[in-house]
Amino acid sequence: MPEQVKRRTTTDNNTFLRKYFRGLGRWFKYQYLLLTRAKGGAAIVAMGFSIGLAIEMFTLPTFGLAFFLIFPLVYLLRASLAAALIGFVFGKIIYIPVAFLNAKVGGLLVPDRFDEWLAVLPHWIGKALAVNAKLIAGGIVDGAILAAVLYMPLKYVLELFARKRTERRKLRRDQLALVLKETNR
Repeated sequence: MPEQVKRRTTTDNNTFLRKYFRGLGRWFKYQYLLLTRAKGGAAIVAMGFSIGLAIEMFTLPTFGLAFFLIFPLVYLLRASLAAALIGFVFGKIIYIPVAFLNAKVGGLLVPDRFDEWLAVLPHWIGKALAVNAKLIAGGIVDGAILAAVLYMPLKYVLELFARKRTERRKLRRDQLALVLKETNR
């Protein structure tokens, strides 16, 4: 006769979920520490964030294909991929208000007779490009400007964070040395 398999009870499920989310929280904290202590420092993290933000500004009108530009840009500019993905997500949050600006800037860049130039392409490609050309052109310009503007403040904040962390560690080390010196007397 085969053995019966013990089913999970509600208490077991709650314990499992609690352990899972605790582990997930630890993983996020670990990734955060890796990001803030990245080799090369704040410049690499700020560069990655800027890349992700710039790419997001023209990802939607390209039907998500611009996302794949993150990987070679991160490699070529020696930036942080994790920071680039965070910048990409941040760009998704601010995209809707910026999309109106993208369309206005794209309207200034894309010529009025752009639809005529697309006549040689298949109809579905020409239609997709005609609809999204202003958003793509404006998104590239606005994304580059946003990335350039946010790079320096982000780098400064990350350097400040690292400096404060170093000061706290030095203070703790000095306090520990003082306590050890007093106990050895």
